[in-house]
Amino acid sequence: MVKLKNREQLEGIRTSCRLLSEMFSVLVPRVKEGITTADLDAVAREFIVSHGGKPAFLGYYDYPASLCVSVNEEVIHGIPGSRVLKPGDIVGLDCGIDLHGYFSDAAITVPVPPVSPKAERLMATTRECLDLAIKAAHPGGRVHDISRAVFAHAKTAGFGVVRQYCGHGVGLAVHEDPQVPNYVGSGPNPRLVPGMVLAIEPMINAGGDGVEELDDGWTVVTRDRSLSAHYEHTIAITEDGVEVLTAW
Repeated sequence: MVKLKNREQLEGIRTSCRLLSEMFSVLVPRVKEGITTADLDAVAREFIVSHGGKPAFLGYYDYPASLCVSVNEEVIHGIPGSRVLKPGDIVGLDCGIDLHGYFSDAAITVPVPPVSPKAERLMATTRECLDLAIKAAHPGGRVHDISRAVFAHAKTAGFGVVRQYCGHGVGLAVHEDPQVPNYVGSGPNPRLVPGMVLAIEPMINAGGDGVEELDDGWTVVTRDRSLSAHYEHTIAITEDGVEVLTAW
């Protein structure tokens, strides 16, 4: 059941999203050669807690960290640890904040220079997929308009589109209905109406569509071990159009 947000709830979600954007402005410059993924998680956690929030992912279905850090062939849900970043890596950062019961969610892929031209093109295309998806998310449209925008742009560029994981409603919980796939399937296709808050998140692979989960029970990687990129914004459907609530 899709939960439409009233004005008060939307303002709470908006405030949570602003805090998440501030966190990314601190975190992204730390993505450099020599830092560990655990170090990045510590930065995120300290920022969130020191500003009165709770890391939304920490403990969610027993996830052990505040931040998902997914490097190269890792698509999503990479668990921070001792891995040291090196030149050529592309690093997906995915984070959410629970601020007084209002939830935000966003992701960005950050390069550790120098990266390959293919990696640069993959990141640019995935970001373009997100921009096109947001443009397609107009009131009166449907979820599949978002899905179609992502899929068409990624496939035109020759890239794979992850199907097993998708965007979702957000705001009063980490995950809510509706699901927002990055391809057009046979699933529910609800109309987009004011009060909806959605996390739109293209996950695009340099190779094929296929992914698999590692033995840690969390980290999702490309089946062919090609690079993957991930970008995400929380948006609100309003009477006037779309409001992007997060920024990087």
